[in-house]
Amino acid sequence: MKQPAKMLVLGAVLASAAVAGGCANYYMVRDPATGNTYYTTDVDRAGDAGAVRFRDERTGSVVTLPKSEVREIDRYGYRSAVGSK
Repeated sequence: MKQPAKMLVLGAVLASAAVAGGCANYYMVRDPATGNTYYTTDVDRAGDAGAVRFRDERTGSVVTLPKSEVREIDRYGYRSAVGSK
C-alpha cells in the first residue's frame, strides 16, 4: 500500500474511534422506594413488568429494580458522581 493510502486508512480508523468513543450515554437511576441513586452507562429491561437491570459504576454491583426513574445525564455530571476513570 502506498504511503498516502496508508495515511487515509489510518485517518479513517482514528475518526471512527473518536466518534465511537464520544457517543457514550450516561444515566442516573433512582429507586423511588428507597431514594437510592445509581449511575451507569447501560440500562437493560429485566422482564415485562418494567424492571431495569444495570451495573452501578460506584460499587460495581449489578442492580435490578422493579420500579425506577431513569434520567440521561451529561458526562460531567456522571464523572463527578462516580469519579474519573
